[in-house]
Amino acid sequence: MSETFKRTRLLYIVLGTLLVVGLLPLALAGWLLSERSADELRAIEGRYQAQLVQDKARQIELYGQRYREVVTGLARAFELAGDVRILKEEGSDVRLQKTLQQDANLIALAILPISGEPHVAYKPDVIGREEVDEQVGEGLAHMSGRGLVISLPRIIRSSQEMGWAVAAPVMGGASGDEVVAAVVAIISFQEVFDTVQQSVSKSERELLDQGLPVIFVVNAEGRAVAHPEARVAFSAQSMTDLKVVQDWIASGAQVQSALAPFTIEREGRQIEMLGSYATAELDAQARLGVIAIQDEHAALRSVSDMRWQTLAISLLAAVFALLIGLLFAKQLTRPVRDLADGARRIAAGDFSQRIHVQSRTELGELGRSFNSMTDQLESFIEDLRHAAEENRQLFLGTVKAFAAAIDGKDPYTRGHSERVSRFSVAIAQSLGLAENEIEKIRISALLHDVGKIAIDDAILKKTTPLTAEEYELMKEHPGKGYKIMSQIPVMREFLPGILMHHEMVDGRGYPQGLRDEQLPLLPRVIAVADTFDAMTTERPYQQAMNFEDAIARIKSFVGTRYDPRIVEAFIRACEAGRIRPGSAKLRPETSKVVEATTAPRSNQPAHIAETASVT
Repeated sequence: MSETFKRTRLLYIVLGTLLVVGLLPLALAGWLLSERSADELRAIEGRYQAQLVQDKARQIELYGQRYREVVTGLARAFELAGDVRILKEEGSDVRLQKTLQQDANLIALAILPISGEPHVAYKPDVIGREEVDEQVGEGLAHMSGRGLVISLPRIIRSSQEMGWAVAAPVMGGASGDEVVAAVVAIISFQEVFDTVQQSVSKSERELLDQGLPVIFVVNAEGRAVAHPEARVAFSAQSMTDLKVVQDWIASGAQVQSALAPFTIEREGRQIEMLGSYATAELDAQARLGVIAIQDEHAALRSVSDMRWQTLAISLLAAVFALLIGLLFAKQLTRPVRDLADGARRIAAGDFSQRIHVQSRTELGELGRSFNSMTDQLESFIEDLRHAAEENRQLFLGTVKAFAAAIDGKDPYTRGHSERVSRFSVAIAQSLGLAENEIEKIRISALLHDVGKIAIDDAILKKTTPLTAEEYELMKEHPGKGYKIMSQIPVMREFLPGILMHHEMVDGRGYPQGLRDEQLPLLPRVIAVADTFDAMTTERPYQQAMNFEDAIARIKSFVGTRYDPRIVEAFIRACEAGRIRPGSAKLRPETSKVVEATTAPRSNQPAHIAETASVT
């Protein structure tokens, strides 16, 4: 959470409350109103669609009925005349052609006697004789008895126009039940096309995008026979991918009209559609489906506009509420913010500043009480700081005295623990460790040989090499030191340095034989510092190494005894002049820069344990 948010949190709450109280009812009312309007408009559009497809279906049925009656009337006229032989009279073919020309929707008219010459009239600019014969033959193939035969619309190739055929038998003979001829008419389907056309010439996609209904006609197989886009009907494109068409096919003749909302996928988006259908019967065996579809979202665009207007008004109201709210909320939240800033400074340890709350309300009294509390806290913290520093100095003094007492048991290693501590701190500083980690290393290094207090003086002060048995006893001093200091709770964080400073990264150290990452950082640092001091001080069995030889010797143990990273930090400190035999210069952040030379390097016998760790 950011500082700014924490500092102005109350202001946000006040402004948020104003917005919720003022804006939420307005937005909710607008939303509910728009939802209600959407429901009503959706119902109106549904009713309009249902009425529209019913009207179109009735128009198609009336159109079909008209030409059924024309063809039936001709057949009945020939029956009354007794036969179609009247057509043999001179000029009958001319009259037949004239009848054809008088009706714009008639494309061809054929009178076909069972015996005798057929009489065919057609419009050659619309249909060819071969196509006339083809459609007439198809009508005759399905004729039986007195019933009409109606073929579903099909494309006329000659003129790229849709047409449908109606055939009626002419009955005669002695009993009047014999088919003596047939009357076949091919009728243009253009008038049906006109019923599904919009007043504007636009594609289906454009009509849908504008929220206008798209009306088309399909046959019983779901293929388009009339469509606002003529190419769709001329190619008899299947429309069964639309659920509303599937619903119409499934309903058969059982449902004359119905609403059928559905969903389509367009450009990866699901689009809600309004849909309805009605059935137009050219006759009982020839049914057409009149389908209307409409993009619901586009059709209800006025509702969307209403919602956007409500949103715009709500935003304006919100801006106005924010401006007014800011003026009043700042007056309320400024004292609280000042109190929060003061509390944050106190939490950071700054007790020097006081807050100034100019208010006659409870906030002003709270500010005065806060300042009084700060005064008392500042006094208490200062007392605690002095007490903590005294305790720290007492603790460090006790640790140093303890280390000196340990070193005092062996006159040859006096000052060893102090030097190891300073070398360890110099290495830790070169590693860039935090101050609290450096302090742990310093104290742990001071106490690293505390276990020697439990080792027999005869072994510690022996000036000749230790026997194997004595060396094994000497190796117990890390464990003994750990056992002594583990009884003191505050010493627990220093125990790794006491127990593990003779461990090696290859696992050949003691007392546990730890290796690599099993070793904490603290004992790794102390091990290098301990070795360096042992190498560069005089021992009864060896002379002190010079500075360069000691560094080279330590480098030779990288990867076996010592961590490469610790040795690199040690060498950096040596090259910077912060570590020299018997002395260490420490950076000011840990302690004052000192030249720490404890005891003379010459004529100092040393116990064999230090030598054993490096040879």
